[in-house]
Amino acid sequence: MTTRTGPRISSRKQPKQARSTELVAAILQAAEQVLAEEGATRFTTARVAEKAGVSIGSLYQYFPNKAAILFRLQSDEWQQTQDMLRSILEDTRHPPPARLRNLVHAFFKSECEEAAMRTALNDAAPLYRDAPETREVKANGQRTIQAFIDEAAPNAPTAQRALAGDVINATLGAVGKQFSETPRKPAEITTYADAVADMLCAYLAALH
Repeated sequence: MTTRTGPRISSRKQPKQARSTELVAAILQAAEQVLAEEGATRFTTARVAEKAGVSIGSLYQYFPNKAAILFRLQSDEWQQTQDMLRSILEDTRHPPPARLRNLVHAFFKSECEEAAMRTALNDAAPLYRDAPETREVKANGQRTIQAFIDEAAPNAPTAQRALAGDVINATLGAVGKQFSETPRKPAEITTYADAVADMLCAYLAALH
């Protein structure tokens, strides 16, 4: 039995010089514009190269196919979310419930601000969702949440802490996606985030 593998989505090489870094940045900026204007179904490397003002050969030096470009856009978004998540949950100046509440508010605000790009990237997800790179990025975020739960509820059974990490991660992802699919005003985001934070903080308190 063979293991099915997806398309290659890792960049061919990483830019090492300023000129190469600028080229990759221009390609990614153009890719965002093409994705926003054309959608995932009409997204092609040729369109991105034209928008960026570079040759298709130059683009292929760094991205082997369109899946690699789209995954880079997605992974950059994931990385920003994970950096935010880590900075809030590891901020020991605040007690765990306050950190969780701060995270929920920041997460919902971010989800609503990035809704249009995220929706377009979700349409492209079949191109890279089964790739090992995708699984690793998602696992990193899960580990950060799990480390927070382990710190916040050290006396809870291991299995209960593991379940709590899964529940919080899944709740934020699913509810944040559903909520941000409709344009929201700042007051709506605050009210909804408060409600979700109340629920998750109560759940966290019950673990002790």
